Amino acid sequence: MKLKIAFLQLLPGKTLREQYDTGKTACDKAKEMGADIALFPEMWSDGYYLPQDEKELSSLSISKESDFIAGFRELAKKLEIAIGITFLEKHDPKPLNSFILFDRKGEEILHYSKVHICAFDAEKVLSPGEDFYAAELDTEKGSVNVGAMICFDREFPESARILMLKGAELILAPNACPMEINRLAALRTRAYENMVAVATCNYPEGMPDCNGHSTLFDGVPWLADEPGVRDMCVFEAPGDEGVYVAELDLDMLRRHREDDVMGDKFRHPEKYRILTEGKHR
Repeated sequence: MKLKIAFLQLLPGKTLREQYDTGKTACDKAKEMGADIALFPEMWSDGYYLPQDEKELSSLSISKESDFIAGFRELAKKLEIAIGITFLEKHDPKPLNSFILFDRKGEEILHYSKVHICAFDAEKVLSPGEDFYAAELDTEKGSVNVGAMICFDREFPESARILMLKGAELILAPNACPMEINRLAALRTRAYENMVAVATCNYPEGMPDCNGHSTLFDGVPWLADEPGVRDMCVFEAPGDEGVYVAELDLDMLRRHREDDVMGDKFRHPEKYRILTEGKHR
């Protein structure tokens, strides 16, 4: 089973209408390119714009029942591909940085809000999400268990670990920051240690503090019948704006998950209590 993932590495517009129109065109192109899943960068509804004024921020936030979200629900159904749309979600007391995944029938299968918000910076005006979720995604090629994390979530091993424990084979990771060697290394490590694929979609060059380089790490560092190691990064986009499609070999990943020693096989959770006892110096 080989899934095709489209990375919608797009420059944002200035209005919600522009964001929808640009996103729709990109999803249409993703379908033409044979994609099974189309993934947007972080907070696409307003192009990751975070005003610190409460009223302005509130005016930009939208509900999951909004016409914008409904439009992508209908588009997923029309195109018969899964669409992972991101948005500034209306919420009390503060908005959320959210992601919804619609399957090829337009059904919502995953709704996630960023847990590790960048509260040290512009995201201090947001509320954090409550949990991580995984769900079964039906595609034309077959079924795959998917989870989601957003940008800064990748810096915490717990994010991907929880998703792996909940059954995720593929983690979809919308992003809005410079993808340099260290952040790419974090994604590589999350894929390696959990035996999961990680697909990250970033904004391109031209968006402040972003540089493209959307990636797919397939989670398979070696093959049982081949000597040496292999590069888990099976796709890395350039910095340019565009719709890029990469292929994930799920059969190969599943064989690796059955045969290798990473993931949950040799963990000792009873010895990790300090991880759940709050913050420590």
